[in-house]
Amino acid sequence: MEHIRLPKVEKVRLLDRVFTKKSRLGTLYLTATHTIFVESEGGMRNETWVLHSLVYSVAKQAAIPLGCPLVIHCKNFQVLHFVIPQDRDCHDVYVSLQRLSEPERYEELYCFSYKPDFDEKERRQEWDFLDLRSEYSRMGIPNSLWKLSLVNRHYKVSDTYPAELFVPTSTTPLVITGSSKFRSRGRFPALSYYSKENHAAICRSSQPLSGFSARCMEDEQMLEGILRSNPRSDFMYVVDTRPKLNALANRAAGKGYENEDNYSDIKFRFVAIENIHVMRSSQQKMLEDSCVVNAVCELRSPSMSEFLDGLESSGWLKHIKAVLDAGVFIAKAIAVEGVSVLVHCSDGWDRTAQVCSVACVLLDPYYRTIKGLMVLIEKEWVSFGHKFSHRSSHLVGDPKEESPVIDQFLECVWQLMEQFPCAFEFNERFLITIHSHIYSCQYGNFIGNNHRERRELRLPERTHSLWHYLWSNRADYTNPLYRANHRQTQGLLQPSTTPCWFKFWRGLYNRFDRGMHPRQSVEDYLHAIQEETEQLEELLASHKQRISKLEEKQAWNSSPKATFDKSPTAWILGNDLELANTPQDYTSDFLTSSPCQLKPPCSSLTFSPQDFNKTYNFSHSNDSDRESGIVDLSSRSPFSEESTRDQDSDDTA
Repeated sequence: MEHIRLPKVEKVRLLDRVFTKKSRLGTLYLTATHTIFVESEGGMRNETWVLHSLVYSVAKQAAIPLGCPLVIHCKNFQVLHFVIPQDRDCHDVYVSLQRLSEPERYEELYCFSYKPDFDEKERRQEWDFLDLRSEYSRMGIPNSLWKLSLVNRHYKVSDTYPAELFVPTSTTPLVITGSSKFRSRGRFPALSYYSKENHAAICRSSQPLSGFSARCMEDEQMLEGILRSNPRSDFMYVVDTRPKLNALANRAAGKGYENEDNYSDIKFRFVAIENIHVMRSSQQKMLEDSCVVNAVCELRSPSMSEFLDGLESSGWLKHIKAVLDAGVFIAKAIAVEGVSVLVHCSDGWDRTAQVCSVACVLLDPYYRTIKGLMVLIEKEWVSFGHKFSHRSSHLVGDPKEESPVIDQFLECVWQLMEQFPCAFEFNERFLITIHSHIYSCQYGNFIGNNHRERRELRLPERTHSLWHYLWSNRADYTNPLYRANHRQTQGLLQPSTTPCWFKFWRGLYNRFDRGMHPRQSVEDYLHAIQEETEQLEELLASHKQRISKLEEKQAWNSSPKATFDKSPTAWILGNDLELANTPQDYTSDFLTSSPCQLKPPCSSLTFSPQDFNKTYNFSHSNDSDRESGIVDLSSRSPFSEESTRDQDSDDTA
C-alpha cells in the first residue's frame, strides 16, 4: 500500500478499443493487488479487475480535451485505455502502477498474499495432485533399460535441473558427471519420453562445449548409452533446434554442436527455430501491426490489408510452423521409425521444451487429456527448468530475458486442436486459462526459474497450486466434441504443416475486444446444447417413470371410477391425480416431436447471444477466463438437417 499515491479517482472514462467514440464513466481504484474500474452509468455495477502482476506496461499520453489518457497493456493481451480528468491525478496513478507492476522480490508476488479459504492439509493435497514419478511409471520407467539417478539431488551437477532424473542403466555417476561438464550449464542428456511399444526415447540436454575440435569421452559414452537403450535401432537422431548459423556462431565461442565423427551411430539434424529475441520481437510486431492497438497505443480498427500485412511481416505463424515441424519430425522418428532422439538448443530450456512437448502431444493420447497436459507442462517446463520468472517478467529485470516461449507451445496445441477437434479432451478456454495464470502469479506453479529456486521458496507451504484448481473445475474446460474412442483420439497425430492450415488465434489475442465479434462462441453453443440435451433426457426419464407408475396404479386399481387408456393422447383418471401433470404434458407431441417442443424447461435451443450471456453469466469484466472467440449461431437450429450428419465422419470431425 505504501506505493499507492492515489487510491481512488472519480469521473474516469474507459474507452472502447474498437468503437473509439464509445466510453464508460466510472471510478478507478488502486489496491495492493488490483486496479479496479467500477462503472457508474446505466444503473448497473459493472467492474473491471486487473491484477498488477498482469500489467506489462503503463503509458501516460499527452492531454486531450476529455483529460489525460493512461494506457495499460497486460501480459494476457488486455488493453485498457483510461482518460483521467486531472493531469496530476493521472500522474499519481501512473507512478503508482509503474511500481506496483514491477515487483522487486518474490515475496511481493500475488501468490504469497492470495489466501483462499483452505486449511493447511488441503494446501498439501493440492500440491500432491501431480506426481512425476507416477508419470514415469505410466511410461514404464524405471525398467531394465532406464534407471532413476539421484546424482543431482543436491543440484551440484546442474543447478537448473531437477533433483531426480532418468538415465540409461549402463551409465555410471562418473559418466553423468563428465557429460555434464561438457554441456552448457551442466545440463547432460536425460530422459524426457519413453515409448513402451518400441523402446524409442526422447532425451533432452543443452549444447556441448565442443568448439571446433573439443570432445568428451564421457559425453560420447552417454549418447552411446541412450542408443543402446533402444535395442531395435542401430542409430539415433541428434536434433539441434537452432538455425545452423546460430550454432556455428556459438561454436566460435567454444560451444556448438555434436560432431558426427566423434559420436558413433548418430544422425545430426538442424530444425531452425529462432532464438528468444527473435520470438519476442515477432510477437510484439504481430500485436502492434495485426491487432487493434499500434506501437504508440493509438486506438484504431485495422483494414483487412493492414491486418494481413501485419500478420505476415511479423513472421509469427512462420515460427509456430517451425516448432510444429520439429515436433512432427521427432514424433515420426519415435513412432514410425522406432529411433531414439536427443534434442537440444543452446541451454535446453526454451526451444528444447517446446519441441519435446509438441512431440509428446503428437505421440501420446494421454497428453491430449486435461490431466495429461498439466502433467506434460509440469514435466517438460516446470521440472526441467524453463525460466518462467525471466521469460514472463514476474520480477523487474532485464527485458532481453523476456520471451513468449510458453505462448508458442500453447498456440501449437491450439493449432493441433483446430485440425483434430475430437482428439483433445480440453477446450480452448483451458489453454487460455493456463496462459493467463502463467503471467498472473496467482498460483505458485510457475514462480522461479528452476526446481532449486522453487524448493528454496517453499512454494507448496506458502502458495496454492493451479493444477488442483483446474482439475476441480474441469467441467468448464471439457471439449464437447471429445470422445475417448474416436479414431482421432488414438495413437499418433499426423498434422499437416502446410501454411494454409495455420490460423490467427483470435481467441487468445483478441478475447477482450467485445466489439470485434459476437459474444457466443461455437464451443459455448455446443456446451449449451449438451446441457439442454442432458436436461431433456432427465425429463424424459422422469416422464417414463411417471407413466410406468401410473400404468401400474391403474392396472391394480379395483375402483370402477378409474379407467386407463394406454394411448398417449387419452388420460381418463379418477380422483387420484397426484402422479399426473396437466394433460398438455402428455400430448402426442411428447412422443413424436423434437424434445425442444417441451415447455418447460426448454422452449427452444435457438437463442440469442444476450439470452445466452444472461443464462450462463459469462462476465467479461469479472471473469476473464470465460472469454473466448465467438460466432453467432442463433439463426441455425441444432436439429436442422445439416446438423444431423454423423459426428464421427471425417467431414464433420
